[in-house]
Amino acid sequence: MDLTFTEAEESFRHDIRSWLQQHVPAKSLRSMDTADGFEQHRGWEKELHADRWSVVSWPEKYGGRDCTLIEWLIFEEEYYRSGAPGRVSANGVTLLGPTIFGFGTEEQKDRFLPKMASGDEIWAQGWSEPNAGSDLAGLKTKAVRDGDHFVVNGQKTWCSRGAFADWIFCIFRTDPEAQRHKGLTYFLVPADTPGMERNPVGRLDGEPGFAELFFEDASVHESMILGGEGQGWNVAMATASSERGLNLRSPGRFMAPAERAVELFQRMSEARDERVGGVDPTLRDQIIRNWMNAQAYRWFTFSTATRLMGGGHMGPEASLMKVFWSEMDVEIHATALRLAGAQGELMGDAPDAVDDGTWMDGYQFALSGPIYAGTNEIQRNIIAERVLGLPR
Repeated sequence: MDLTFTEAEESFRHDIRSWLQQHVPAKSLRSMDTADGFEQHRGWEKELHADRWSVVSWPEKYGGRDCTLIEWLIFEEEYYRSGAPGRVSANGVTLLGPTIFGFGTEEQKDRFLPKMASGDEIWAQGWSEPNAGSDLAGLKTKAVRDGDHFVVNGQKTWCSRGAFADWIFCIFRTDPEAQRHKGLTYFLVPADTPGMERNPVGRLDGEPGFAELFFEDASVHESMILGGEGQGWNVAMATASSERGLNLRSPGRFMAPAERAVELFQRMSEARDERVGGVDPTLRDQIIRNWMNAQAYRWFTFSTATRLMGGGHMGPEASLMKVFWSEMDVEIHATALRLAGAQGELMGDAPDAVDDGTWMDGYQFALSGPIYAGTNEIQRNIIAERVLGLPR
């Protein structure tokens, strides 16, 4: 692997860095898990899209720049380094988008991808059920064919972005007699579908980051099937590979907080004099290890991207990446909070809050990393069986 960037790649980095310097909002947007914050973030997606920065790796036909995976990783590095707003469209552009490219019909690509890229349509993920979280094959929500429609009954829970999204990608059981991994079908469901009720789920901070979906004789047209009836498991595994591997959590997302933690250590070291004993030197060592881990993940991901660009495929090793980045994210934020001490626990608007309370916010979100996209316990089983070849 060549560890140097080409002249074209460096020029691309300069272009996105310059654009972000001119366009990143000076004032933070409200949380995307509030109604008005959701729309603020949708507006940001439209601003990105206007200059073709929302989906840089997509073809120009769908609003992208035909960038390589390497250029996309460069974009992600600059994006997170700039402190730009979070991507409310992430479920669509990083998870469902690649799946539609792989399994969608031309009609589906033309229908969904442009509006996904522009932020006109924001997507939620509707997979988990009350008794089937990481066990995707245990889904029980049924979709029964009735002519050219399917009648859906059941419940979904923990739907990310589900409270305000326009569309939801779901998996339903269309053949209840089939084996666990068979008889599943992948559907694209409008959020205003008659017979579907969505109830926001409040988190500890009171914001509805998720939603429950209840289907009671809801009707979904067969044209909303992605990848073919009964092929839902294969399609879902392609989405899961994106979720666990490159797409959802690029290295830039972790390099930025790892570098900010170094800056925090420098500031805290200067602020604490001998009267309070200075900064615990063991924290310095952990901050350095976190920075090194972020760099290691960066180069591993660039290596993976190079392999994919050469015709390779993302296999079960995506589970290795998922375990690594999710646990690294927790440790980066936990170390920063230990460094900040009691001030790190203050709300962002408190006078003595450290970095506007972002470390506590980041830590709380990071704690979900070992759970979503398949729990790390499940990922370790996949690694053992499919990567290492160990017996079940």
